[in-house]
Amino acid sequence: MNSYEDFDLNRTAGCFSKCTHSQEELCHLGNLQRYWLNFETYLAERSQTDTLNTSFLTALVKSINTNVSEDLYFSLNPSQIPKQVTKDEHQHPDRVRLPKSLFRSLKSDRPMVRLGIVVLDIGPGNVFKGSLLSREDGSSVLNNRTVGLTLGHIKVTKLAEPLEITFSHQYQPPNMNLSCEFWDATKGDWSSKGCSTEVGVRRTVCRCDHLTFFALLLRPTLDEATVKALIHISQAGCGTSMIFLAFTIVLQTVLRFSRQRFKSEDAPKIHVSLSISLFLLNLAFFINVGQRLKGSDAACWARGAIFHYFLLCAFTWMSLEAFHLYLLVIKVFNTYFSHYFLKLSLVGWVLPALIVIGTGIANSYGPYSIRDEKNVTTLELCWFREKIALYVTVHGYCLIVFLFSAAILSLVSWKIFTLSSATAGKEKGQHWKGVLTLLGLSCLVGLPWGLALLTSLGPFTAYVFALFTSLQGVFIFCWFIILYCPSQSTVTSSSGTARVDHAHTVSQE
Repeated sequence: MNSYEDFDLNRTAGCFSKCTHSQEELCHLGNLQRYWLNFETYLAERSQTDTLNTSFLTALVKSINTNVSEDLYFSLNPSQIPKQVTKDEHQHPDRVRLPKSLFRSLKSDRPMVRLGIVVLDIGPGNVFKGSLLSREDGSSVLNNRTVGLTLGHIKVTKLAEPLEITFSHQYQPPNMNLSCEFWDATKGDWSSKGCSTEVGVRRTVCRCDHLTFFALLLRPTLDEATVKALIHISQAGCGTSMIFLAFTIVLQTVLRFSRQRFKSEDAPKIHVSLSISLFLLNLAFFINVGQRLKGSDAACWARGAIFHYFLLCAFTWMSLEAFHLYLLVIKVFNTYFSHYFLKLSLVGWVLPALIVIGTGIANSYGPYSIRDEKNVTTLELCWFREKIALYVTVHGYCLIVFLFSAAILSLVSWKIFTLSSATAGKEKGQHWKGVLTLLGLSCLVGLPWGLALLTSLGPFTAYVFALFTSLQGVFIFCWFIILYCPSQSTVTSSSGTARVDHAHTVSQE
């Protein structure tokens, strides 16, 4: 605990990434955290060096005359050892200001004090994370950096004039809460008592009335009212979509027996497969969100896995819709595939199962909660408890599907409007038909899910995302009706894309 040679510092710092709540190896977070708090005191009291520079820690120890005549400023640049600087806001965006009143209050006791400033990279583990940051909701310490200020064994609290720490950062979205916190050793957690936060576009100023370890915490803010409203919108939209998706499935079944070409065409089968996956996804959503976290861990694991499977199935069938659209509109000739729909079905239903099996083997499913800025739980469900698995198998998978679908739709757009320009003198309203066709196809290939990329901009985009994705089944039903149950006038004047969707895919069942 009290060994601070280079070897001991590096060995202890190696626990930053290894020390997690879910690891099998024994790890005592409290001991690690106390080690670095004691090291800060050791620097100011007994260290023979004035500076320290490692890959995870930089430190400065400086003797200060308590009869200072002005405030003191120190730079906190991530790649440099802290150093005393002049008052220059632009040259040193990361810095600390110590008021002269802090030192003058100690003048009667001693003429000189030793000030220690430590910038510590706490890494991706759970060291100095506490309950506020142990959740898998995107909460974090800005750049994983903490700033420690100490005068050794001299306890400094309730300053008449607070110290200031300035953290520079990139633009943060409106739904991200930035708060200045200090590490409360008695609770073993972060606390904002005695600190205030002044948030700016590119920097945040923390003002605190004591000395200890400080950090700027980033936490997403979704208050309980917003979460409940989003859940109600999603449930209403999903319920409506389930009804229309059921109509789509029944209608396709009827048409399959009443119209000969429906037995051989692949496009209607792909539409219905997407409808089935979305229907099951909406049903899994109702079961998962509608019930609180109750029952055994195995039941919660199963609910999370089922929800994940149907979500991946829906994403996969959206990408297969885009692939089929590419064959119909772009690569029109030489597109023979034996057992075409059977191969698509294997990809659409088996690939997600393999991903879920791999995720389940890694034991990534479990209770998941969303909390507001006051650390109050606003939503609980069975989902992921491992952030990496969530990012790879959901966020990454969705992003790949979105980019693939967007690329295909861009090619189709070029094809439609090129055709529309060529026939502009022969048919009126071709541009409007092209726009409406693209809107229908965008719902079919899942582009509304791309709105997830914008939800970080604020609650409004979250509402839009919830509305459009939950109503996707309604849009698909409308597309199916327009495409396969047209009136006589619509048949004679349908757009080129609608006609090509009626065409035979060159396949052989």
